[in-house]
Amino acid sequence: MRIFLIGFMGSGKTTVGRPLAGALGLHFVDMDHYLAETQHKTIGEIFEAIGESGFRALERQTLAELSLAENTLVATGGGAPCFSDNIQTMNRAGTTIYLQLSPEGLAARLQHGRDKRPLLRGLNDEELLSYIRTTLAQREPFYGQARIIVDCDGYSDAQIVEKCKKAVEFMPRNTK
Repeated sequence: MRIFLIGFMGSGKTTVGRPLAGALGLHFVDMDHYLAETQHKTIGEIFEAIGESGFRALERQTLAELSLAENTLVATGGGAPCFSDNIQTMNRAGTTIYLQLSPEGLAARLQHGRDKRPLLRGLNDEELLSYIRTTLAQREPFYGQARIIVDCDGYSDAQIVEKCKKAVEFMPRNTK
C-alpha cells in the first residue's frame, strides 16, 4: 500500500501523516525532509542553488523513487502535485488524499509560522490571505485529482487522521 498526502502548505500533511501512517501500519516519509536529507541541504538552500525549475526536477525524481516504496505514506511538498506529471504518477502508484482547507483556514494555520516559510516571510495578514487565495486557485485543479478529498476546515488534527483512516479503509482495493 502507498498513500500520498497532498495539499497546500500548512494543510497538515506531516502533522496528520505521521499518526495516520502509524494507525495504518505504514512507514512515514516527509518528502521535503527526505529530499533535503539526500541532498545534504535545506529546501531553501536547494532552491537557491538550482532555482525552482531545478528543484521541481529533483522533486519529480524523488517522487519517482518514493513511488516504488512499499507500505509507505508520503507527505508531499505543497507544490509537488502541480508540476510535471506528478499527480498522475502518484495516482498510478497508490492512493492520493487531498487535505482540503479554505484560504481562511490555511491562513489561520500559517499566520504564526510565516517566518519559517520563505514564500510567506514578510507578508502581513492581508497579503498572506491574498497569496493563499491566488496560489490555491492555481493548484486546485491538480489537488482535485486526488482519489480522496478530505475536508479539514474546523477539524482537529486527530479528527482529520480519523477521517483519512476511514476513507482509506473504505477505498475499493485493486484486485488484479
